[in-house]
Amino acid sequence: MKKRILIIAAAMMTAVSLLSGCSLLPASPNEVVLKVDDSKLTADAANFYARYIQAQYETYYGAYVEGEMWKTEADKGKTYEESVKASIQDELKLMLVLEQHMKDYDVTLSDAEKEVVQKAAKEFDEDNSLENKEKLMSSKEAVERMLTLMAIDQRMRTEIQKDADTDVSDEEAAQKKMDYVLFSYEKEGDDGSVDMTDAEKAAVKEKAENFAKDAKKDEKKFLELAEGAGTESKEASFDSETEFPDASLIKAADALEKGEVTDVVETDGGCYVARVTSLMDKDATESKKKEIISQRENELFEEVTEKWLEEAKVDVNKKAWKKIDFKESR
Repeated sequence: MKKRILIIAAAMMTAVSLLSGCSLLPASPNEVVLKVDDSKLTADAANFYARYIQAQYETYYGAYVEGEMWKTEADKGKTYEESVKASIQDELKLMLVLEQHMKDYDVTLSDAEKEVVQKAAKEFDEDNSLENKEKLMSSKEAVERMLTLMAIDQRMRTEIQKDADTDVSDEEAAQKKMDYVLFSYEKEGDDGSVDMTDAEKAAVKEKAENFAKDAKKDEKKFLELAEGAGTESKEASFDSETEFPDASLIKAADALEKGEVTDVVETDGGCYVARVTSLMDKDATESKKKEIISQRENELFEEVTEKWLEEAKVDVNKKAWKKIDFKESR
């Protein structure tokens, strides 16, 4: 847990340091922005967390958005700023309600964990000038508050998810395996890939049908035949709900026994042919079990916390919250 706190702290400090160009938030640092039952969050702590998320978005998505990122429409009728701020508010409400229910799971932060939080907050205070702290509207106390809430989030999430059902049978997680090839309906043009003509597609389909016919005669030559046909054979694990590389191909392969080859499966992008190589891929099945367990854990966590939030008294200071905005930092 101490390592997790250090990672969180390092990530927050690095991200926030990228936003030294942000303007001073015109709100009182000690003004309460959010309140969930008895847990409160002041403007300085909320702003610090918002700046952390802002930095992450600008780092990973800024280059892909034309113009002023935060004024660009993200969802229908919502800018990136409005959309991200809404999700940030939900995250902060969740942290506060988790803090309210720590006793339900006997969760407390150890002295060692508190010391790590305090040390990280102190380093932020010492490494940033007064000007930067004012621009971010953050103090040592605000940083310490957010790191504490994020640490509580991690601890509570772990404890709640312990009650999830981790018993997953081989049958439930079973993953088959296949080799498949695609005879594409695209070709290289002057400006990249372009669709073939109907006549060209017909020739490609005939080629795929001949390949499927030969592969069914001797499935052990599937890879050799693929190479001879000038196409690349790929591997994929799947079950009946898999949709990659194509749902129609999966449906056809799922109906076969080991060693059998599908007919040609025609799609808008080309013609697929697959050979089933295993009805129980051990590694993929184990991976699927972990995926199922993780999904159950997340569903349980959401179920528990959504109920808590429904029962809690949640107050949002809309006027103070509105003052948290994402000024362009670049």
